Amino acid sequence: MSTQRGYFTVDEVRAAEAELFTRVPEGAPMQRAAHGLATVVAGELRERTGGIAGRAVTLLVGSGDNGGDALWAGARLRRRGVAVTAVLLNPERAHAKGLAALRKTGGRIADHVGDPDLVIDGIVGISGHGPLRPRAAEIVAALDAPIVAADLPSGVDPDTGAIEGAAVRADVTVAFGAYKPVHALAAAQCGRIELVPIGLRLPEPSLAALEPVSIGAAWPVPGPADDKYTQGVTGVCAGSATYPGAAVLCAGAAVAATSGMVRYAGTGAAEVLNHFPEVIATPTVAAAGRVQSWVFGPGAGTDAAARKRLIEILSTDLPVVIDADGLTLLASEPWLVRDRAAATVLTPHAGEFARLTGGEVGADRVAAIRELAESWQVTVLLKGRATLVAALDRPVLVNDAGGSWAATAGAGDVLAGIIGALLAAGRDPAWSAAAAARAHALAANLAALDDAPAGAPISASLLSAHVRPAIGVLRRLAHPF
Repeated sequence: MSTQRGYFTVDEVRAAEAELFTRVPEGAPMQRAAHGLATVVAGELRERTGGIAGRAVTLLVGSGDNGGDALWAGARLRRRGVAVTAVLLNPERAHAKGLAALRKTGGRIADHVGDPDLVIDGIVGISGHGPLRPRAAEIVAALDAPIVAADLPSGVDPDTGAIEGAAVRADVTVAFGAYKPVHALAAAQCGRIELVPIGLRLPEPSLAALEPVSIGAAWPVPGPADDKYTQGVTGVCAGSATYPGAAVLCAGAAVAATSGMVRYAGTGAAEVLNHFPEVIATPTVAAAGRVQSWVFGPGAGTDAAARKRLIEILSTDLPVVIDADGLTLLASEPWLVRDRAAATVLTPHAGEFARLTGGEVGADRVAAIRELAESWQVTVLLKGRATLVAALDRPVLVNDAGGSWAATAGAGDVLAGIIGALLAAGRDPAWSAAAAARAHALAANLAALDDAPAGAPISASLLSAHVRPAIGVLRRLAHPF
């Protein structure tokens, strides 16, 4: 069972393609890609219209191989009775053999899109950068038919997922040979993603996603000889008189994530115990007793007392998760974590990242988070629809949430608690952060869709209440019977 899905940069894909061309006849990779694209389009036509023959498809054809893929796919669809029209955005540079194949099967060349049942985006491939050119942008903006993108949505950067202007928003994207970073970093632009193998031999990825089934298989659950201590004790130092809810959300998430014990240290003890009587609550870190990890920061404040508690926790040899107010404290004193021997996990959103580094995340989020992890010698989780996790000498891990339901106050407190519980259970810091992000996103989606098939706004409390069901879903993937 594969534990990760790799995403490969343009340079990595180009190198793999060059190697492939030495092993297969000329044109074979394009034919494989076109066959896969035509198969997906035919399936979409059947699903959306009830049939294939007699339906209409328009190809938006740019220059180069991506346009060739679309043209060859159009020729295959013509053989199945589809009316295919190609709009050539750069006629002089259209793929000659693909264009000849389309014409031979009766495909039409036109200057307008018409009224198709579906559109294939073959405008720009992985070599393209920047927004759509004016004519392409005008055509795309006027479309109301569903779009299937060939390899990636045109106008979206293949390596960073950045969008600098007009771009295609696809209903389905057919990836050729390999998943690219755009498929994870700009998943909302891609729609459903289908992979068509073409025979590439790929390197170890520098960007990857944990497979949900592998997360479910590795999630800590009690074994025959376990007790409440052997499964890991999570320490939580969060909340304050001003923000008692942060303590409740963070500690509650740790309670839901594993079956060990949670110890709470702070001024929100009464609120925590009112919601979770199983938590062991004390007023100070020193009085908390033995734990296997600490979570610090949500609602903890940034005053001298909070700083003292943070230093006390960081002076231990335990893994520590630092979130929210803890990150604000670190922004002015980064040396507090740079020399730690034990694992440290930072969980900033974009604004907190800017405070930590003195600069915006920028278009290349993967490079930015990798640089922070390396320079500070920590594990970094950068929040977002596509959450990223970077650790030293490891692939960056990405988790596409599948939606933005977790964009609500307090959701980060829940995430921090889940990470802390996994660390206490002895899991690797990068895995803990990425697995927690997957469970957290799934919990948000379950909460949003609970009794609301179209989805409805949620609160962090609802998200927290769905952490346990989310873990159950992940575990069922690995243990279906």
